[in-house]
Amino acid sequence: MDEVFKALADAGRRELMDRLHQENGQTLSQLCADSDISRQAVSKHLAILEDAKLIVTIWQGRQKFHYLNPVPLHEIQEHWIAKYERNQMRALYQLKKAMEDSAG
Repeated sequence: MDEVFKALADAGRRELMDRLHQENGQTLSQLCADSDISRQAVSKHLAILEDAKLIVTIWQGRQKFHYLNPVPLHEIQEHWIAKYERNQMRALYQLKKAMEDSAG
């Protein structure tokens, strides 16, 4: 999970993930188009995202397409976010129940 957090720490990599979210399955050339990031930097960012398993690549002939892999993000959501949300939701439920009991 550390690799995922490190990969997500960079704004350029998050931008690439956002672009893949908008249109999944892009080549390096497509991801470089309309970008302020150099082709070499985009390539390095993609390698880091791939190492973190945040993207997967598929070769079709000579072209390499990049796709988002939502599994690591889901794991972060389950491990780091959902467990805190459960406590908050439980507290809100108990507050609501207490207010109903006192009103009734």
